[in-house]
Amino acid sequence: MSLATAPRPLRAVLIANRGEIACRVIRTARRLGLRTIAVYSDADARARHVREADEAIRLGPATAGESYLAIDKVIQAAQRSGADAIHPGYGFLSENAEFVAACDAAGLIFIGPPASAIAAMGDKAAAKARMAKAGVPLVPGYHGEAQDDALLREEAGKIGYPVLLKASAGGGGKGMRVVESEREFQAALDGCRRESRAAFGDERMLIEKYLTQPRHVEVQVFCDSLGGGVYLFERDCSVQRRHQKVLEEAPAPHLPEALRREMGEAAVRAAQEIGYVGAGTVEFLLDAGAETAQESGSPFFFMEMNTRLQVEHPVTEMISGEDLVEWQLRVAAGLALPKAQNELTLTGHAIEARLYAEDPDNDFLPATGRLLRFALPMAERHGRIRLDSGVAAGDTVTMHYDPMLAKLIVHGEDRGQALAEMARALAALDISGVTTNRRFLQRLVTHPDFIAARLDTRFIEHHHDDLFAAPHATDADIARAALVAIDQLARDHIDGAPRADDPWQRRDGWRLNAPRRLRLAFQETDGSGTYEVIATQGLTQGLAQGLAQEPAQATWQLQVQRDGEETSRLAGQCQRLDNDTLALTLDGHRQRLFARLDPASEGDAIVLTAAGQESRLIWRRADRADHLPQEAEAKLTAPMHGTVVALLVEPGQTVEKGTPLVVVEAMKMEHTLSAPADGAVEVFHVAVGDAVAQGDELLAFTNAEAMTDAGTDTSGDN
Repeated sequence: MSLATAPRPLRAVLIANRGEIACRVIRTARRLGLRTIAVYSDADARARHVREADEAIRLGPATAGESYLAIDKVIQAAQRSGADAIHPGYGFLSENAEFVAACDAAGLIFIGPPASAIAAMGDKAAAKARMAKAGVPLVPGYHGEAQDDALLREEAGKIGYPVLLKASAGGGGKGMRVVESEREFQAALDGCRRESRAAFGDERMLIEKYLTQPRHVEVQVFCDSLGGGVYLFERDCSVQRRHQKVLEEAPAPHLPEALRREMGEAAVRAAQEIGYVGAGTVEFLLDAGAETAQESGSPFFFMEMNTRLQVEHPVTEMISGEDLVEWQLRVAAGLALPKAQNELTLTGHAIEARLYAEDPDNDFLPATGRLLRFALPMAERHGRIRLDSGVAAGDTVTMHYDPMLAKLIVHGEDRGQALAEMARALAALDISGVTTNRRFLQRLVTHPDFIAARLDTRFIEHHHDDLFAAPHATDADIARAALVAIDQLARDHIDGAPRADDPWQRRDGWRLNAPRRLRLAFQETDGSGTYEVIATQGLTQGLAQGLAQEPAQATWQLQVQRDGEETSRLAGQCQRLDNDTLALTLDGHRQRLFARLDPASEGDAIVLTAAGQESRLIWRRADRADHLPQEAEAKLTAPMHGTVVALLVEPGQTVEKGTPLVVVEAMKMEHTLSAPADGAVEVFHVAVGDAVAQGDELLAFTNAEAMTDAGTDTSGDN
């Protein structure tokens, strides 16, 4: 039966969301013959989901509260466009019972569960009480209504540290902290409440025992309005940071079939207990050491139910062969589930990696900027690789919303093949212009313990040294950077001026009746190494012909020095293929790579990307070789655009290196900025509520060494 002739006819759907999920819903809705309507804020006026929809309606300013979270504006947009239904995606209004009620009152179909089901699971404390009554295993914890600080601290002590503080109305890792000891409790509680109040308008907390080796295993459930309910297997989402998922896979590795069935059936019972309709996910903590359900009673514990489509739903689609958005649309139209439980099959293994605009080497701070390149040439290859994104080359990543750019999903006949596909796909991803977590993802999926599926929710913490080891430049990296620098100098791209005809104004190593010769200095961005390259243009084809060669076409002899000592000599050549694609040949090894300059860095950073691996070096051209960037004075600047939400010390206060000083909220998450050195805070340049831009100085800071020097001045009459 078509959706247009279903019990609740669907002809047009408005997607009350943005980015990747909006584009994802548009694809399926269009395939089913539905008219698609997008909504957008001023920051998203030229966004990809706006371009791809049949229609688009402006909601308001960039602030989510004035656009994507404004219920009245979304309802008005649906009525204005003639939509029959609203798909909420995930996040924003997707789990807002008030929004569902507003859709019902306006005669619009909400593509999701009824308001009563959202309310039942939206309050985590009440949901846990209901699940306990239904016999679903729960993690020990406090879920009560009393919320004064002293009582919560007392309950945490009874449960035993470490404990997990969670926003009662929360989700997505917001309003959540692991507390290792009573000493940390109050600061964690204050931070959780701020995040929860900002994200959900509710600062109630619940406390759970923090299991030291849990796996996060969740079950995809689906229910229709006719009483049908099924589970579409499970996903392992154990690899997380700050309680936000980084990698997801399906099925969960090493999960016995009996336990899979037990968890699936429990999830369906939980959904039907609250009268659920549509797509939902029941999340469990699974004892990482339990292999069977009989070893220690039930090895899994109910965490929460997400009453919406999950970010990681594509891995379920890959192993089941089902389109979950199509299922959502059919169920919302009043139709029965497309398949019964015994008709669902699990085939192969799928893995999803979330690609974020963020800097893993700088505490995962969100990144902004313009995407110069964004493509996956091998996407959709044999149906095994899929790139779900909400951006394209040329788009701008702003500070206003979640920094996720895309999801990379791969499928294999087994987990080993899926891992190999993921490694190849991450390497092939062509992306530049914005700092991403791509290299971090590559380290994750190639880590021996991930390959062996030795997983728990603290995987990243346990393997921190491996995953965050500073990648030091090789001689080949330095030589390639030198060839790129020579090519840039020849075109005067650094100064942004046309190439000079006056040879005395040139900066490309030109010499009268002599080979070109350049001295280039480099430094790693963390300041850990300094290098120099002495580059001499080769004259193997005769002096006159050599002088006529452009630097980009010439062969260069490259002498690489590390800390003043020569380490290697290489011969290299550079050929520019287009604006930022080059072919570099180094001692007979030709490699195609992408190169760009990042003038936002201190100095001029050359960023090279080849086979998915990125290297970044700060350089100085020949006339600046003796002026490498030195260690900056101790100061605190905003690492991203955001809003100041807390000042944690007083002006004049003496602090140690690492002491939390300022909390900045950006992209819906709080980021605590700490003292860069021992010293004292002189004065704050910002106040709570101020908007700050990346690079803004937040406070005046005097480091301890300067204070000591000032205090030991003996030039007076003492």
